[in-house]
Amino acid sequence: MRRTVIFGIIATGLIPFATGQTPTPATPPATAAPTTQATGTTAGPVTSVPVVSDTSAAPSTSAAAPAPAAAESRPSGESWITGTVDIGYRWLATPGGSFETYRSVVNLGQGVRLTSLDLTILEPSRRWFDSMHVRGSGWGGDPYSVFHFDAKKAGLYRLNVDYRGISYFNNLPAYADPLLANGITLDEQSFDKHRRITSVNLEIHPGRAFTPYIAAERDSSTGTGVTVFQSSGNEYPIADTTDDSTNLLRAGFRAAFRHFDATVEEGYTNFRSDQNDSTATKNNGDNSTPVTGQTLDLTGLLQDYGIRGSSNYTKAIVTSSPTSWFDIYAQAMYTAPRTTVNYQQYDTGSLVILSQLLFYNSEQYLVSSTTRFPHTTANVGWEIRPYHRIRILQSYLTDRMTNTGSATQNDTESAGTSTVAQSIAALDSTLNYHTSQAETNIMVDAGHGFTIRAGYRYVWGTATDAVLPADGLITLQQDGLRRNVEMGTVSWRPTQKIFLSGEAEVGESGGTYFRTSLYDYQRVRAMGRYSFLKHWQASGDFRVMNNHNPLAGESYKFITHQESLTLIYTPRSKAVNIDATWEHCGYHSNITFLVPQSLTPGDSVFTENCHRISGMLNANIKSFDKRTITLEAGGAAVLTSGTNPTTWYQPTAKAVVPISKNVSAFGEWRYYGFGELFYQYQSFRAHLVTVGLRYSR
Repeated sequence: MRRTVIFGIIATGLIPFATGQTPTPATPPATAAPTTQATGTTAGPVTSVPVVSDTSAAPSTSAAAPAPAAAESRPSGESWITGTVDIGYRWLATPGGSFETYRSVVNLGQGVRLTSLDLTILEPSRRWFDSMHVRGSGWGGDPYSVFHFDAKKAGLYRLNVDYRGISYFNNLPAYADPLLANGITLDEQSFDKHRRITSVNLEIHPGRAFTPYIAAERDSSTGTGVTVFQSSGNEYPIADTTDDSTNLLRAGFRAAFRHFDATVEEGYTNFRSDQNDSTATKNNGDNSTPVTGQTLDLTGLLQDYGIRGSSNYTKAIVTSSPTSWFDIYAQAMYTAPRTTVNYQQYDTGSLVILSQLLFYNSEQYLVSSTTRFPHTTANVGWEIRPYHRIRILQSYLTDRMTNTGSATQNDTESAGTSTVAQSIAALDSTLNYHTSQAETNIMVDAGHGFTIRAGYRYVWGTATDAVLPADGLITLQQDGLRRNVEMGTVSWRPTQKIFLSGEAEVGESGGTYFRTSLYDYQRVRAMGRYSFLKHWQASGDFRVMNNHNPLAGESYKFITHQESLTLIYTPRSKAVNIDATWEHCGYHSNITFLVPQSLTPGDSVFTENCHRISGMLNANIKSFDKRTITLEAGGAAVLTSGTNPTTWYQPTAKAVVPISKNVSAFGEWRYYGFGELFYQYQSFRAHLVTVGLRYSR
């Protein structure tokens, strides 16, 4: 039985349209770790994106239901509350250069700040809770504030509350600014928003065989900015206000047995997004050229968007270890969101329909639409260990969606009291989408420190859309996705001080959905780590990816490479720690596009080479009265060349000096320097100094 390997395929991948959140695949048992790798579009510099895992719905993978955790005991004489609180005042020297760019990139102001809070509270009687933790930072006006609270009582409940406040300001003078040549710096796509994200999660009887849970989440934002009202022959920048919110309520249970764990979850979500644009003053727009001798302008506008959506979803996750050599996991989710959109627009001024060269001075435009898209996603995977040195991992996923929508519109243009043009239309559209993926990996412990992995992934799917009536649009379009991917990894650990690893991935496609998708690509990575001189460690990382899509017009080409070297010094005494990194990167992409003014083909070429140096030195120094003074110094610098040469400097230094047993004083200096060779008016430099007190017990 152990020497018989049976390969099979059944279902994967969850993308809950309703929640607007990419779920994490069910975590297989510790011995079963199927390899998954995301593919996507890459058309320029790639930045890391944070991934949020829904750990509250992850099933236990233990072979047997664990016993309830023991309550945290407090030794006699120990304080019932421990932790630290940092409160300080930050001074901001008036930034030199562009203050708008400084706010868009850094946005740190001056004033009193709660820079850090970390407290642990133990109840002596343990009647209501065993322990509570409170953490926070950035309160008092910073653009990113965080609060966390959790409380638990062994075997009874576990409560987690998280809050994040994000202030998002973006107003770069050189971005979306057709009037820049006239000396007007107005970002016509600017934002000044504040987003609040709150989540509450309560588990009942955590750690037992049956654990119910309930959770609520809310994500909302309000803000102002500048956007563009587009009319035939001209564009008008106007003031903009936005307001949106998403609410999610979910509940379920986790059941843990000897060889079987399961999670079942039911959820409801709703979404609301409103946008209001208005003006009552004359606006000449971005185009000052008269049309047949008549100058265009906008004298009044009321424009409202209202979007509403809601959905229920059902999710199930199962993991099992029926034998010591076989593990399996599966999950499935079904959701059927419904969205409605209502739009109304009332505008006045000197306006024109260019296709008919028809002038009018008022317009009423109304649109309403409804969409439904039932969505099913599922995945399954397993691991077989026929020999103690061989692991075989198999996974399969499928994602299916059908989107049906309908819309009606009524557009009326008037000149004085007469209607000069009117159009009434109704559209129906459908989109059928199906993507599947099967992947097999074989891992072999070859001995002498060698581990080898070989894998194959096949991705296939279809997307069909239709719009009726045609009215000049493509009424039926079908795209197919076919991709074969070969993967391999070799790692070698000859001694405890040396580790080397290399991996490669080659993909060949027969079709794709998007022009910038991965098509024919090669990805290579090499890593190494070496420990020397007892407390020193050096590591290196090299990556390169090359992608070529011959179907994207004249073909889309993208190549990127990244190299890094890291040096770490960590002595046992911890008197001095050093962490330094040098990175180099290169990007190059080339894709054809249509020039908006003439609709003729053009080439969009992006090239960038960058160097990044970062490092931090931490030192603990004993003073004459035996107190420990903590010093930190370092920072980062980025220098790029290519399409848009840029420099970025961020040195910093910090000191913490004890005053008494529980109180310390701290001081911090930061410098931000940003410069662009071709857009020097966007450069800035700023000094920030923070001083404060730290109370700890």
